[in-house]
Amino acid sequence: MALSLDNASLRVGDKWLIEPLSLTINHGERVALIGESGAGKSSLLSLLRQAHESQVAWCPQAPALVPMLSLYNNVYMGQLHQRPLWKNLVNLFKPAANDWQQVLKLATDLGLTQPDNHRLTQSAERFSGGEQQRIGIARALFQKRPIFLGDEPVSAVDEKHAKQLLSQIALAHDTVVVALHDVELATQCCDRIIGLKQGKVVLDCPSTELSAQQLYSLYPSHQHRSDSPIFESVQ
Repeated sequence: MALSLDNASLRVGDKWLIEPLSLTINHGERVALIGESGAGKSSLLSLLRQAHESQVAWCPQAPALVPMLSLYNNVYMGQLHQRPLWKNLVNLFKPAANDWQQVLKLATDLGLTQPDNHRLTQSAERFSGGEQQRIGIARALFQKRPIFLGDEPVSAVDEKHAKQLLSQIALAHDTVVVALHDVELATQCCDRIIGLKQGKVVLDCPSTELSAQQLYSLYPSHQHRSDSPIFESVQ
């Protein structure tokens, strides 16, 4: 299914976080939202999520894990609202074999554990920042929804692993929209780039057509730095 917004906006007091806009993201697209901090990327994701909540797997930048709960239980929380209360309570003490195997596969695929599965029972607070972000991704994947929305979902991992994670996310979902601070990563892993500035969409093009001039407009604080990593992907 496509994601669409029709004259949508977001405002807090007198400040527009997102000025009125209409936007369509087609089924199958891999879309990156780029722009400086405060440009409106997170706010646009929020509007998309509200408009299509039942179809969206959501992955925030800070995964909001429960520190004392295990890796397994934090991932299982992705389906918490899809299960009856009694099953969720039982799961805390005796996970169903099918759920355990599904979470184990996700954790293994995302590099969080090995098939011996001993890390599934470790509390989330014992994992590094990058690993905790992977747990957040695993929880989103466990929701098994067709659309993935992520707010800097790979910001805490290195470039190599970021590419791998975005590839796994793309394989598991029909449509992907992610806010990324790394423009090179955005152009390599997504087929459409949407640029935001002061709550407005000022750029919308295929990743293969992104130009340095467009990036200069999006990132004015970097435009006098020819060595800025922001522009490496188009030089």
